[in-house]
Amino acid sequence: MEATEAIVTAVTTPTPTDEEHEHPYTLAFDIGGTGLKANILDAKGGFVADRVRVPTTYPMPPELMVEKLVGLAKKLPEADRISAGFPGMVRRGMILSAPHFVTTKGPGTDEDPKLVKAWSRFDLETELSKAIGKPARVANDADVQGAAVIKGHGYEVVITLGTGFGTAFFLSGRLLPHMEFAHVDFRKGQSFNEQLGEPTRKEIGDKKWNKRVREMIAYLDTLTMFDHLYIGGGNASRINRRDLGKVLGRITVVDNSAGILGGIALWSDKHIGVRGHHGDDGN
Repeated sequence: MEATEAIVTAVTTPTPTDEEHEHPYTLAFDIGGTGLKANILDAKGGFVADRVRVPTTYPMPPELMVEKLVGLAKKLPEADRISAGFPGMVRRGMILSAPHFVTTKGPGTDEDPKLVKAWSRFDLETELSKAIGKPARVANDADVQGAAVIKGHGYEVVITLGTGFGTAFFLSGRLLPHMEFAHVDFRKGQSFNEQLGEPTRKEIGDKKWNKRVREMIAYLDTLTMFDHLYIGGGNASRINRRDLGKVLGRITVVDNSAGILGGIALWSDKHIGVRGHHGDDGN
């Protein structure tokens, strides 16, 4: 087996069986710049139903987002609780930044000041809970995906490469408070989002995009000296692993289904970076 093959793993997707599923059921939302996805997970992470999805449309004010998520929930069995991964800065379930959804026509287009104001400090956790009638927890989407794939050893970093760029950081299996690296300057006066997001990949092509990915990995390695790096998101499969060099042995490419499967982890209080409104961690 080649080295490149050895490090590529997929999140095991549980398949429904005729056996009775164990509660609590978690309604898990994966909120993305191109699609909104949902499924029901049982206590062991098994899928209770088939995943449902609708495309993300623009403009997307927060009230419309809640309406679309409620519509997805109605297509699924009743759950006991709700989890949602959101592409932006989230603190105690409140949206502090929503880079995709403040734009008029989607990522890469102009921001609408009215949408910026509408999304600023929008309490998505509370609004989802009220609309569906179940307790909810909302966190950054990379944090949620990471919670599903890490092994719990040492310092682990998770990145997502999709519509935008996301990061999550874990120490000994515990999610650390979220840091929004997507908007930090990366190269040539542009942010990680601007240099690595899907609009840019389409514009410059996979070869140049892969060169930027390698620079990003080197940047994160210098910054964190990670023990292991997990790469997920819709564009993870586009990475040319043969060009990654020695760092390849510390990298795992993971399946995009982790965005759903991490929903259970949001309800584990061992994570520093995820708590409900009544947490005392200050996040």
